[in-house]
Amino acid sequence: MTAPADPAATSVGTGGGALLVVGDVATDVVARHGTRLAHGTDTAAEVRTLPGGAGANAACWAAYAGCADVRLLGRVGGESADWHAALLRGAGVRPLLVSDPDVQTATVVALVDAHAERTFLTDSGAALRISPADWSPGLLDGVSRLHLSGYLLFADPSRELAAAAIADAHARGIPVSVDPASAGFIGALGAEQFLQAASDADVLLPNADEARLLTGVADAADAAALLSRRIPLAVVTLGAEGALVAESGTVTARVPPVPAKAVDSTGAGDAFNGAFLAALLSGADPAVAAREGCRAGALAVTLDGGRPPTG
Repeated sequence: MTAPADPAATSVGTGGGALLVVGDVATDVVARHGTRLAHGTDTAAEVRTLPGGAGANAACWAAYAGCADVRLLGRVGGESADWHAALLRGAGVRPLLVSDPDVQTATVVALVDAHAERTFLTDSGAALRISPADWSPGLLDGVSRLHLSGYLLFADPSRELAAAAIADAHARGIPVSVDPASAGFIGALGAEQFLQAASDADVLLPNADEARLLTGVADAADAAALLSRRIPLAVVTLGAEGALVAESGTVTARVPPVPAKAVDSTGAGDAFNGAFLAALLSGADPAVAAREGCRAGALAVTLDGGRPPTG
C-alpha cells in the first residue's frame, strides 16, 4: 500500500516549519485501580477508552505546545481509522493514516495504580505492520524535523520504514529524533540491536530506565553521557526528578522538575517529547526545550490518558 496522499502538505508552521511524526496510533483502555490487583477475582477500577499511541501522543503534545504544522504517519485498523483521524485533527494534528484492512488498530491496556504508575499490556496490531510501501520521500516536503517512535524499531517491516525515512531526511538535511519507547521491548530486541537501528538519529529521547538498559550503566547521568557519544544529543527524562541533557559525551544541563500531583503517568514521556520538539522548532536550545518538555510532562500526569487537554 502506498503512502497516504496529502496534496496540501506544505509547511504552514510559524517560524520553525513542520514536524513529521512517524509512529504508533493506539486505542488505550485505561484502568485506574486504587488497590492492589486481586489475582483470580475482581478489582474495582475506573475504566475508560481513550486515544493513544506514543507517536500520536507526541504529535498532539507538539501541536498543543504551539507547533502549527504537525503531521502524523501511522497505520491503523479500518475499524477505528475515522475515529482516530477525527481526534487527531481536533488536537491540531494532520493525520496521514494508512488503513489496514486485515488487522485492528493497536490496543493498549494501561493498568494505573494508586501511585499513578502504569503497566501496559500491548497488542501492536496494525502499528508495526507499517512498511516502506507506506513511505514516500514527498512526506518530508515542508518538514523541518522528523520524529520516530521507537516502537517502529521492534519489527522488521516498520524498522525498514524507519531506516528509509531517516535516510531521506538526512538527504534533505532534516534532523531526526527517536524515542526508545519501551524498556520491555528493548530488552526483547537487545540494546545493541536497538542502538544500531537508531544510530543515524540526531537526538535520542529515552527515559532513565531505557537509558540504563541501553548502556548497562546504573547512573542516569553517566548513561546519558554515554548515549550522547553514539547519538549527538541525548535527553534523558527522570520522571519527577526532571531531565538530563547530554551532548557529545558530556552532560550539559540538569533540568529541574516541575511539581505536579500525579493521577496517571501514561503519556508523560510523550508529552515531554512533543513539547521538547516544538521548542526546538521554535529555535530554543536543548536545555530550554527540555524545560518546556518537563512542563508538559508535569501537566500530562495530572490527566487521564496520554493526550493533552482539549477545548
